[in-house]
Amino acid sequence: MANDETVVVIVEDDPNISDLVELYLRRDGFRPYQAETGERALEVISERNPSLILLDVGLPGELDGLDVCRRVRAESAVPIIFLTARDDEIDRVLGLELGADDYVTKPFSPRELVARVKAILRRVEAPRTQPTAIELGNTVVLDSARREVTVNDSPVALATREFDLLRYLAENRGIALSRRQLLDGVWGDEWIGDDRTVDVHVRQLRKKVGDDLSLTTVWGVGYRLD
Repeated sequence: MANDETVVVIVEDDPNISDLVELYLRRDGFRPYQAETGERALEVISERNPSLILLDVGLPGELDGLDVCRRVRAESAVPIIFLTARDDEIDRVLGLELGADDYVTKPFSPRELVARVKAILRRVEAPRTQPTAIELGNTVVLDSARREVTVNDSPVALATREFDLLRYLAENRGIALSRRQLLDGVWGDEWIGDDRTVDVHVRQLRKKVGDDLSLTTVWGVGYRLD
């Protein structure tokens, strides 16, 4: 899956961490680039058009990781994994609401981090056996091949996990899915986190797609797309 054209940008101000992560990524065939500040990160991201971004939350300078994520998400749905020394739930939820696809707390295993990178890229790049375009009601269309969602023919910018969650719900329309089923189906068995992650992403889908999406909360179970 990884090759020398699969670019990963590492945004981290600790050179020991960024050098170690770069070493492990190169071993697995990725092409990593480093940036030590938020300002430099935006430059490298613009220059290199990465397949994935590893983004430290606590960056020096005027732009921290959350600021960088906001700016990237305004223009791109590229997968983002947050790296952080903070494990507070508020920080995790905020990161997910901004469009992060995963959240890794320091200290972390470089092998585990690379495994998460591969898992996210597999989901982004995997071919689908379902029809590429799925109509969700009268106004919402999900196109798997283009990884695009439109409402009344206007594109809606979704983060990678948000898109994958909506696609999984669409492929199981009419079925009440538990949060654990959604975690396993969208995040995979390797995901380490709690059920709150699903709730945050559902909230984001409702906010972005609006009332055009018939996404129902099934109390005591999870969610169902009608």
